[in-house]
Amino acid sequence: MKRFLIPVLMLLCVGAWAQDDEQQLRSWIQTIASDELGGRKPMTEYETRTVNYLAKELEQMGLEPAFDGSWFQPFQMIAVTAQPEGSKITVKGKKKADLQFPDDLIFWTARATSQVDLPKAEFVFCGFGIHAPEYGWDDYEGIDVKGKIVVAMVNDPGYYDASLFRGRNMTYYGRWLYKFEEALRQGAAGCLVLHNTEAASYGWHVCVNGHLADNLALFDPITRNADQLAIKGWLREEGARKLFTAAGMDMDAAQAAAKKPGFKSFPLKVKGDVKMNVTYNIQETRNVGAFLRGTDRADEVVVLCAHWDHLGIGKPDETGDSIYNGAADNATGMAGALLSARKFSQLPHKPRRSVLFLFPSSEESGLFGSEYYCANPTFPLAKTVACLNFESIGPAELTKDLVILGGGQSKLDSYFEAAAAEQGRHIFYDDDNSDGWFFRSDHYNFVKKGIPAVVWENGKELVDPTKPNKYPMPVWYHKPSDEYHPDWDLSGTVANLRLLFSVALSLSNTDSFLK
Repeated sequence: MKRFLIPVLMLLCVGAWAQDDEQQLRSWIQTIASDELGGRKPMTEYETRTVNYLAKELEQMGLEPAFDGSWFQPFQMIAVTAQPEGSKITVKGKKKADLQFPDDLIFWTARATSQVDLPKAEFVFCGFGIHAPEYGWDDYEGIDVKGKIVVAMVNDPGYYDASLFRGRNMTYYGRWLYKFEEALRQGAAGCLVLHNTEAASYGWHVCVNGHLADNLALFDPITRNADQLAIKGWLREEGARKLFTAAGMDMDAAQAAAKKPGFKSFPLKVKGDVKMNVTYNIQETRNVGAFLRGTDRADEVVVLCAHWDHLGIGKPDETGDSIYNGAADNATGMAGALLSARKFSQLPHKPRRSVLFLFPSSEESGLFGSEYYCANPTFPLAKTVACLNFESIGPAELTKDLVILGGGQSKLDSYFEAAAAEQGRHIFYDDDNSDGWFFRSDHYNFVKKGIPAVVWENGKELVDPTKPNKYPMPVWYHKPSDEYHPDWDLSGTVANLRLLFSVALSLSNTDSFLK
């Protein structure tokens, strides 16, 4: 593919980043991740503080409000906290077992109801809970799950057998959100995803911290979400073992069989009264957005996206800290998008296409803000060239490469390769998407609409191998310890942002679409 030319003045702008850019980046991160913003939980007082701060920053750059003259795109969400009666579910089969909440399982609902009551609920083990004709795989073939609770393993068969699906490059079928979607399509009353730390890529604490209280979902005022699953949740391996033991079945043998072609799902010979008390509130939350209007192709747009929400105030860690500040996830992404917005606003010549800076709400709860935007876009999706998503982009040390997930799906790859070459770097296309990272942030709602996007991560080849990252993701992911530290190494973060800005600038000036 030919490389697209960028006006010389614009290229100079890309290369002439001011020395104070890193300091500005740090300032934004520190403010957004401060205790004063309380972990940025949607539909709390901290949402108001966060979105107003973003709107003020965007306004000061001279950008235009993205939503009919407003910086905000409001939409209704339901926040649900569910508690099973007695803090457990008792199941009976050959034996009796108590599944403790939240040690053995964590579950919730999206329905606007005060109680969920599933008397004598039946449980069905459905392998991975996948219906994928293109891969010759159907865990629902020959099994009736209507009105029952599906138990489905996390990830997809390729995680365990490289000859199946896309091997370690997880498909969307491996995502826990898909398991719920398919169980609903099959008529199930509920779905519990069987957790495994390696296959999920995160520990049980992430399931608990993310769903113990205030579970969020888009709210339909007409149906009041009564058409959603009665229960959604996670089942810990220890809890699943209790369930299988009560049924008089071998869990290990069942899981081994489920990983192979030809597996047949089966009822677990247990029943349990599933009752949970529900408190909920329905409120508005807001996406935040601004755009720089283009010149001769102003009706077309490049989207730069960074979710503003995090987990708020929750379960304290061992130090007693209960604020999930979300410094890396996703104050760094917001700061990167803001810096890119400032750079675009300072261009000596406006780009041909418009550039939208979108800060969605409720990414952590299920990508709901970007889902709502894609259903109600400012610019028609047919006129949307690409989505560049800023997700947990730092702290990152300087590397010789940049890692891309989701490559090979569009012409977007060549833009990243050209921008990397300008920096004397290269792109590493990672086909091990075993953690499903490609599906776990807002860009994927754009991908589902046919809009090109990739996931970019810091590279693997350190420029200085003696200075590895002091703060790798397992240390802070979805924990109160995700806080800003002055000793963060942002050299790689800044280099990556320069590369992304170059990509965005090229996309905003080329004649062609990428699809």
